[in-house]
Amino acid sequence: MTQNANKPLAGKRVVVTRAVEQSAALVAALERLGAEVLLMPTVEFAPPQNSSELDAAMAHFSNFDWILFTSQNAVRFFAKRLAEHSSTQGRFEQSMEPRAAGLRTAAVGPGTAEAANKEGFRVDYVAKNHTGESLARELAAELRSKRVLLPRSDRADDRLPSALRAAGAEVTEVAAYRTIAPKALDPHTLRRVRNAEVDAILFASPSALHNLQSWIPATELAAISQRVQFAAIGPTTARALREAQVQVEIDAIASYYQARAQGQPSVARRA
Repeated sequence: MTQNANKPLAGKRVVVTRAVEQSAALVAALERLGAEVLLMPTVEFAPPQNSSELDAAMAHFSNFDWILFTSQNAVRFFAKRLAEHSSTQGRFEQSMEPRAAGLRTAAVGPGTAEAANKEGFRVDYVAKNHTGESLARELAAELRSKRVLLPRSDRADDRLPSALRAAGAEVTEVAAYRTIAPKALDPHTLRRVRNAEVDAILFASPSALHNLQSWIPATELAAISQRVQFAAIGPTTARALREAQVQVEIDAIASYYQARAQGQPSVARRA
């Protein structure tokens, strides 16, 4: 018996749909657990086609009380644009340092908070339950009558801004980045998915699932999910899987296979 045979994901073929620049740590973790990982990124990210609203917000941080980051991508693209403008002389107000302008920062989860800290933001609050709606609920009293800057994907839904406005916040949404579909997917991996020749497909965002539907229709994906485990990272992605009528959802993929191998109840939740 090889060393890998004792690992929870030994012999399991797992497809990762996360963007290339975000998948390294996830792939390494899955491989340490014994999985054979197949990369099939179904999302890519790019700056906004028109950054005028983002630029206007950055030019006047003093107009806001809070900035809310709901993803590592929002942090990354916001910080990149801020750095670009901070090096441009005479275009913006003298200070473009959010903290100097009195701007407080909140993050949807620890990963986003860590990314914000690395970019120089001091995070004042991290949501205990890692969804945008939870962040709005947990900060409801603090955000009442406050001006909130919300940099996010151009494809983000309206749940969070609606929750913030219901809490009494004045919300300014700006597109910090675009979520786009790749021009092509690896045909070999795509064929394996369609033939159910993999054990699990891992989704880290709703867009990863929605973009895949450009190659595999929703009805076919639902059928595939009867034979392949569809795994979600985070409750927002899990909700997208359920809304797409995908039949199986796994939150903890290693624990799921380990429990199944031992004949124990698994952590899979069926939509």
